[in-house]
Amino acid sequence: MYHIKASNPGKDDTITIAVCSGLLGLTAMLLVYAWCNYNYRPIRAKNLTWTTLIYCATVLWFIGNLVTNNHVRLVGVWSNCKLWILWFRVLFVYVFATMTIVRFYALDRVFNQKKPFTRRSSLISGAVVIVFNVTYCLVNQLISSSLTLEYVPDLEACKITMAFRIAAISIQWLLWGACGVLIFRLRNIQSSFNEFRESVAIFLVIIGLLTETSVTNLYYQYYIFEKKRRIQKTYVDVVASVLVIWLFIGYPVYKSIFDRRNYEQMWLERLAKDGPGNTYNINSNPQGTTAYAKMDENLDSGFNNSHLNYEGNGINSAYVNNHRPFGDPDPFNIESEMSAHVPFNDNLLPMALRNNMHNPLLNSPSLFAASYMDSSSDGRHVL
Repeated sequence: MYHIKASNPGKDDTITIAVCSGLLGLTAMLLVYAWCNYNYRPIRAKNLTWTTLIYCATVLWFIGNLVTNNHVRLVGVWSNCKLWILWFRVLFVYVFATMTIVRFYALDRVFNQKKPFTRRSSLISGAVVIVFNVTYCLVNQLISSSLTLEYVPDLEACKITMAFRIAAISIQWLLWGACGVLIFRLRNIQSSFNEFRESVAIFLVIIGLLTETSVTNLYYQYYIFEKKRRIQKTYVDVVASVLVIWLFIGYPVYKSIFDRRNYEQMWLERLAKDGPGNTYNINSNPQGTTAYAKMDENLDSGFNNSHLNYEGNGINSAYVNNHRPFGDPDPFNIESEMSAHVPFNDNLLPMALRNNMHNPLLNSPSLFAASYMDSSSDGRHVL
């Protein structure tokens, strides 16, 4: 009828499920290792909570693929097409994309917009992710199955309409287009926090995936009946999605295993060389003010009377107790890696980064100085 060589799920599909599960399991081991070494600063800087959530979306996306790509017989519970395709496959493809967008947006908000990414910002971003994706799925759930996707008992398969395919793929392109804009905006972040090369690699991987998805779904509408094409589609999805996670945290994990101390030393020296003044455009003129006052959510001038001198290390503390570029504690706290202890050679770091001090509050204009200041005779706080 469709001039294709139909093939029911079989041994090759089972092998595909096993191999893809192995890749996901290996990636889970990567994340477990990263969490076990959370105090290793190059790893801690990689926003593990958000990265782990992206991984969870990848796993659920894969479960949806088992039905979407016809790797199991669609009988019994597996025959609920809207559950597995809409609420697993489509939903978590979108969640994967929107979570990645928020991860990049957190960096953009702090480093480019000079605004705080507080707990409130985190919760709002999470709420937007949930509302956007769930609303889309609810709307499609309520639309007639004949217009979206429905189960065909005679074929033991789910029929997905062309309109549904075009809408779903178009939204993916829009989401990753927005992600591309954010990646471009992050290109000039100082090297300690810069993920531009990794981000470009991630973007290229996803563009390749979207291209393959578009061609497969729009040109080969009945690919699920062809063993070779459906297996290829699942492998491409899983490899691309786990590759994104490896690009996020693979390098610091590799270095923590094979070159732990040297790499951390180099990372910290580079961080010290970048300096908070460079990263946050802080004016080091002792008589000047700082653009970092814009980090205040209330847009007041609470820091306008502050004086910062990296030579004399003097700073007014009026701003310190009320303003934080990130809410702390916060699962998306990019700066929190600075509260861990350096196990060696602290003298190469600025005083605020040294191990013989108590943990910083991370809310001063320099990000690092607040908790290390003592009162001077004229009432100022001095490092």
